[in-house]
Amino acid sequence: MTRTPSTPTAQYVLALGVALAAVAFLLLGIGALGIVGDGDRDAVYLAAPVAGLVVAVVTGFRPRGMAMALGVAAVSTVVAGLWSVGLVATDDVKASVADVVMLTLMYAGLFAFAAWLFTRVRASGA
Repeated sequence: MTRTPSTPTAQYVLALGVALAAVAFLLLGIGALGIVGDGDRDAVYLAAPVAGLVVAVVTGFRPRGMAMALGVAAVSTVVAGLWSVGLVATDDVKASVADVVMLTLMYAGLFAFAAWLFTRVRASGA
């Protein structure tokens, strides 16, 4: 059984690392592979890290604010995914609805996991 780091600072660093990894993974997925297909249609997914960054800045990067920021990023990812599913279903895009749904849920899940980790920092008194 693995344990999370015991100090609030270590927990914050772990949560931040997961959040940054999620953003990097999203950027890699958009740049290298594409989510919706060729072209600039994946740009809608960039709203998630941008919205999260705005909320993080406004809340001063405090653990509770970071949890909120990553929650916003997760919801933004789902909204982008819904838009993309509509695009794939109605347009001549070379992507499958199942792939778009799966990738959207994966990225939203990563953001949600990072948000949960930040709630654990807050619970420990940081």
